Order: sequence, then structure tokens, then C-alpha cells
Amino acid sequence: MAGKTGAVAPGYRAARLEALKRWQNADGGWGYVPGKQSWLEPTCYSLLALLGEPAAAGAVERGWALMRSWQSPGGGWPPAAAIPGAAWVTALGVTVHCARRRFDDPFRRGLGWLVETKGNEGSLLERVLCLIQRPPNEFDRTLKGWPWRPDSASWVEPTSHALVALKLAIPHASAPEAAVARRRVEMAEAMLLDRRSVDGGWNYGNRRVLETNLPAYPETTGLALLALQGSRRFDSAPAIALAEKMWRETASPLARAWLGIALRNYGVALPEPAGDAAPGQDLLLIALEAMACPGGGHLWFRA
Repeated sequence: MAGKTGAVAPGYRAARLEALKRWQNADGGWGYVPGKQSWLEPTCYSLLALLGEPAAAGAVERGWALMRSWQSPGGGWPPAAAIPGAAWVTALGVTVHCARRRFDDPFRRGLGWLVETKGNEGSLLERVLCLIQRPPNEFDRTLKGWPWRPDSASWVEPTSHALVALKLAIPHASAPEAAVARRRVEMAEAMLLDRRSVDGGWNYGNRRVLETNLPAYPETTGLALLALQGSRRFDSAPAIALAEKMWRETASPLARAWLGIALRNYGVALPEPAGDAAPGQDLLLIALEAMACPGGGHLWFRA
């Protein structure tokens, strides 16, 4: 796809980085909208968007301190301070550690939590139900990815985030940790490819339900593309072509941001965003839009 590959129109990315600095909470984190409680997801994306910006060094340190303080003794991170129990956002915590090159005990504990957590597909009850239900389940239930929360089913989005985090972390893990993590990566890649929709992209969970093919969605297709970087079993060209088409046609700013992050990591030249497009007040989206710019934080997802 034709498009400029130089620096982004300065007003676009700068406005988003300034908005993130302006709307950082007093505790160091970010909410989903300005003035609301901090959540780990927008906090991690904001850190990745601001990381490496000299004028944002103080904001990054405050956010980093908050993120680290939320880690549980078991290594996982909760979605927010007020919500008990570690969840999928642990993958983002590990990714931020990799971006900051902090491979210390919190990093190792986060990596351990990710490696040990998996979807609950394939239980005895589920296997019995599969024998009696009609039509049968239409994906391989022996392939486990990651759930939103432990002890639940695998989904494309948390699996994608976990795969990116593990691929970034493996070079910095001990030999035993790396060996286990590689096995998880291989199974999760197989799970994503098994769940791929017939149109070449990805839905949120399954490719087919009750003998009906499910369509791909743009944001999950972008995330799955990020997750499958470097996979030897994945022919990326058709999925990249579909993602480019989705990027041109989607009306969703969130989908466009994730597709932009993924496509730039595959070396696709996309047109620069308009310099006069002001950010809204969705802080998660603002961070992703900043990262989707040329030379932006999308590089932190290059696994």
C-alpha cells in the first residue's frame, strides 16, 4: 500500500503524548477516561507510548512505580487496585518490563505466572459434552491459549498479548524458563491458527459456531498478527493483505490503531495521520494512536 514512511505529522503524535502527560492521575496511573481511577491496561499502553520521550521521563517513572506496586505475590497483575486476582493484563506488565529492559525478580515472577496460566479447554466434563452434543465443537480443544481470567476459556485477545510478551521475554529468561515458555508459544500459535476465520483473519474466540462461519474483526486480526510475528508455521501475506483492507475500510479508531501497530511491525508503509486530528478523551485509544505512528511505540510490540 502506498504511503509516506517518514516522521509523522508532528502535531498528531505530539498532541497525544501531551494529552497522556496532562491526564496522568495523581497516583501515577491512567484511567480509561480523564479523572477516573487508574487501570492497568491504559497505564501500560500509556507507558509504552511515552517511553523514550525525554519530556515524559517523570510521567514514565511515576507510572512504572504504580504498575510495579500492583504486582501480586504470585507474579500476576490485577486489572486495577480495587479488583482482586491476577488477570490477562499480566502480559502487558511483562511487555513493559521488556520495553524498559528490567529483567529482575518482578519480571521473572510475571513470566512465571504467564507460563503457568492457560485456558481450561479439554476438561473431563467438556470432553463428555463434546461426545453427546450436535454438531460437535469445531476447533481443536487440546490447544490452549490464555483466558481473560484464570480457570476460564482461551480467547484470541489475551492469547495474543501473552504471545507477544513471551516472545519478548524468552531471550532474557533462564534456560528452564525459556524452554517451558517456548512450548507454550508453540501451542498458542497453533491455537490461533486453528481458530482462524475462513476469510483469513480472526474473530474474538472461535472461527465457526453451530456450522456457521464467523467473520474476522479488524482489532482481533491486528492483535493476532502481532502475536504470530516470527512464526514458522504462519504464512503472513494473506493476513497482511486482509489487515490492510480492514485498515482502509474500518470506521473504528480502536481497530485502526491496532491494525496500524501490527502492519507497521510487518514493515507495511501506511499513510501518515492528519496532523490536525485532535485526540479525544479515550486514554487507551490515545496511547494506541500515538504508538501506531511511524517511529512510535509500536516498536515495543516487535516480537
